[in-house]
Amino acid sequence: MSVPSQMQDILCRMPKAELHIHIEGSLEPERIFALARRNGVTLPYADVESLRRAYAFTDLQSFLDIYYAGASVLLTEQDFYDMTRDYLERALADNVRHTEIFFDPQTHTARGVPFGVVIDGILRACQDMQGQISSSLIMCFLRHLSEEDAFLTLDAAMPHLAKIIGVGLDSSERGHPPEKFARVFARCRELGLRIVAHAGEEGPPEYIRNALDILHAERIDHGVRCLEDAELTARLAREQIPLTVCPLSNLKLCVVKDMAQHNLPQLLDAGLLAMVNSDDPAYFGGYLNQNFLALFAALPLEIRHAQVLARNSFAASFLPAARKQALLDEVDAFFAKIA
Repeated sequence: MSVPSQMQDILCRMPKAELHIHIEGSLEPERIFALARRNGVTLPYADVESLRRAYAFTDLQSFLDIYYAGASVLLTEQDFYDMTRDYLERALADNVRHTEIFFDPQTHTARGVPFGVVIDGILRACQDMQGQISSSLIMCFLRHLSEEDAFLTLDAAMPHLAKIIGVGLDSSERGHPPEKFARVFARCRELGLRIVAHAGEEGPPEYIRNALDILHAERIDHGVRCLEDAELTARLAREQIPLTVCPLSNLKLCVVKDMAQHNLPQLLDAGLLAMVNSDDPAYFGGYLNQNFLALFAALPLEIRHAQVLARNSFAASFLPAARKQALLDEVDAFFAKIA
């Protein structure tokens, strides 16, 4: 099924925010090979096409294996700049007005790349694009590593805290519950950092509850399994806890077997503050507009849903209140013209 041309135009042109984007997951095969040549890194793939063919994932872990291999080409501040600039230009083309970008310092510091090289390259690209698209950085801890390793990363981040707005928790969810990182997130809260956490993608609804109650997460990344727990769903609706849903990621990682089975309509019907994101777009087959188009092609979604999703994306952001309201007004003005 395809999306009618008028709806395609609406989805592509409407103002929107993206709050669940792993910058390392925006690294396209062409850029990977260009950086490998520049840095003298040998890749286990002959060319761009053989790398793309490897993007047949069966679950989160099978994706992460290739994700970390791709990140091995990132060595200099300019590498991180180029990767981030590529993403921001793609986001701008999708009419993303604001983005809150995840980055994984442990992926790089474990390879001997200094923390400052990572964040300064990413930040410089954000600053250079600031007049066209606003952005903030969220540092994620890798949950398959220890909490002690997370504390070491926080120590490395201390001279750079003014450059980030918050911290998150990502990587393989199974067997790594949120409570494993209770102490480091408590310290981050003391430092005034905003808190988000991946939960309820492959992990059970209990992980969502623990991310809220133990880590004090203000936003749940993914969260699509919340509907398995009626009490939790009611709480998420009552407290308007945002869910940063990633449809093409859910499809590619076999969280759903078919986009027509995605539960986004049910999340919206339950009154949840759900919004659409691309997660790791280079690996999952689409940036933000492609996620919207895939959803609206497969599901009974209408213009009113598009407006709700666009509004939710800004409502769920960590933008200052005045800027947030201005963008919400922009969404409403856009849809008023259509009506």
